[in-house]
Amino acid sequence: MSTLPFPAPADRDVELLERLAAGRQRLLDQVGRRIVGQKDVLDGILTALLSGGHALLVGVPGLAKTMMVSSVADALQLKFSRIQFTPDLMPSDITGTEVIEEDLTTGRRSFRFVAGPLFGNIVLADEINRTPPKTQAALLQAMQEHAVTAANQTYRLAEPFFVLATQNPIEQEGTYPLPEAQLDRFMFELHVEYPSRQEEERIVEWTTGEVAAPLSPVLSGTELLELMGLVRRVPAPKVVVEAAVKLARMTRPGDSLAPPGVREYVAWGAGPRASQFMVLGAKARAAMDGRPMADLEDVDAVVLPVLRHRIVVNFHAEAAGRKAEDIVREVTGAARRSQGA
Repeated sequence: MSTLPFPAPADRDVELLERLAAGRQRLLDQVGRRIVGQKDVLDGILTALLSGGHALLVGVPGLAKTMMVSSVADALQLKFSRIQFTPDLMPSDITGTEVIEEDLTTGRRSFRFVAGPLFGNIVLADEINRTPPKTQAALLQAMQEHAVTAANQTYRLAEPFFVLATQNPIEQEGTYPLPEAQLDRFMFELHVEYPSRQEEERIVEWTTGEVAAPLSPVLSGTELLELMGLVRRVPAPKVVVEAAVKLARMTRPGDSLAPPGVREYVAWGAGPRASQFMVLGAKARAAMDGRPMADLEDVDAVVLPVLRHRIVVNFHAEAAGRKAEDIVREVTGAARRSQGA
């Protein structure tokens, strides 16, 4: 009789775990033919994809955010669509529109829906904060329901479906901050940092030499959907769920668990979707390592990208120079201290 708190994984799931662990390494190897470094960001993207979530990539221009997303799409053999967000972009430019079509035989006219670039597997929303909220909101239904409604008709999007958006944190003129409701639909906010000196030297050598070689597909869309199902079946012990819920609740200034910094500097904390994404991210990380169960270290690894864009700081925080990331670190520190007590 098993002494484990959960049943041992089925043979099929054991095989899928091994395939996922090997596929993760092959994916990193393939994308590494174009992208130097950024392993943490790539792991974050893959974690979001396996969890069925969307990701927001934040970084200054020139850090290969767009190439990173397109390379992942190539390595996963998925249909890739890029939308360049600009101030004059309209919602129908993203979702699609109806056009009048005439039958040359009968002369009758009818409307036909022409799908927009949102109808892809991996959709790159490039510089998403450069378009007005009206157009940003065109993504909301697609991100939440994987569907698009146009002219009272709802069209399902092909599965799998992911939105990977990029944002430039430097320029604020002519930009439109994402609404909190839309930010909450992104599983992760991943920060793309400057490369190290050695990495930058390799980047310059690669980009000034021969054209980069094409990537070999690692996984198909069907295989990715199967692995996404596997992630859902990875068990999360009660302690993992409790830790995720506790961390989310500690970001809310009105909660009894909130540390002093949250009560002083936070206007609004993270909602229940943060707890869900922390548990899903922990499951995905465990599966990517070939482990059959999520643990607390997996939660610790995803807490920052899950929480930092879900915390709204108040004017006291701005005056004191405190950012959402500082609040997340205070919350995680307080959570660790309470566990050790």
